[in-house]
Formats: sequence, C-alpha cells, structure tokens
Amino acid sequence: MRLVLASAIALQAFAFAPVALAAGGGDSSPPKPTNTTKKCLFGRVYDKDAGRCVKPNQTNFTQDELYDAVRELAYDGQLENAQDILRIMDQDDDRVLTYWGFTYRKLGELELANAFYSNAIEANPDNILARSYMGQGFVTEGKTDLAIAQWREIKARGGEGTWAEASLREAIRTGLTYNY
Repeated sequence: MRLVLASAIALQAFAFAPVALAAGGGDSSPPKPTNTTKKCLFGRVYDKDAGRCVKPNQTNFTQDELYDAVRELAYDGQLENAQDILRIMDQDDDRVLTYWGFTYRKLGELELANAFYSNAIEANPDNILARSYMGQGFVTEGKTDLAIAQWREIKARGGEGTWAEASLREAIRTGLTYNY
C-alpha cells in the first residue's frame, strides 16, 4: 500500500513538471539522414573516402563512426542492420550494450533488452541513457515502480534536466515512450 501511495505521489509530481529536452545523456534530436540511410542498402555504411556504400568493419570506420551509423539505422527502423554493425563493435562498450538493448526493445524482446541494459549499467553505472531506455521498457510492461526507480537513479547521478531524465519522466506520466 505504501509503495502504491508513494508511486501515486511521485506520478502526481510529474504532471506539473515541464519537459526539458537538454543535450546530455542522449541527443534529443533524431540523427540527420546521411547517405548511409539515403543510398545504402543491406546494412552497408557510406564511406566518404571511397565514395560508395561499403560493408562496415573496424578498419574502415572508427568506433564513433560505427556508433553514429547504428544510431542512424536504428532511428530509421533498420534494427537488424543496426545489429549487424553492433556485432563488429567493442562488446564491452556501454554505448554498444545500450544500443543492443534499444534494438531488442524495439523488436519486442524486452527480456533480452533488459539484459543488455543491465550489462551497460554494470559497465557504466552513470549511463543514464541505458537507464532511461530500460525505464521506458518498464513503462511499456506496466512496471511503473521499476521505471520510477530508474528515473530516481538518473536524477541521483546528475541527470536531472537531460533528455534521458525528461523523456523517462514523461513516459511514466503519460505511458508513451520515446525513441530518442
């Protein structure tokens, strides 16, 4: 009963809090389409130097370039293509683990998504984007208490006012989840 009452009080506070989409903890704007999503097919990535779409690997792209391609493909709904790129990336990188979780959540594999989010958080407890996405998955599952726990962790880790915090707060308040 106390947990339900505390959750209700916390949710009521959300109703009066504005959403501030700030940078940090995840870019609040969608990635701009590049030739990777405009011209390339089958998970290939546009190589500016080669002037064509190529199969990505760790020798022709940096980790950051691969991460940007994953984000762009995931936003474009090409989740399996994003996962193909994730496979060749550093599997200990908490950003990679976060995007594994994100793609699996969007594919409806919430249990698998949560395992990846948990691994991302274990690798970097301050990964507020993983916490936000995990919390949004909990909202989808109707596990509001777990979502609130992640929201509190985001705030405790200095994430108040970031996109990660605001989007999870709004998801808890409205039941609607966000991609980016």
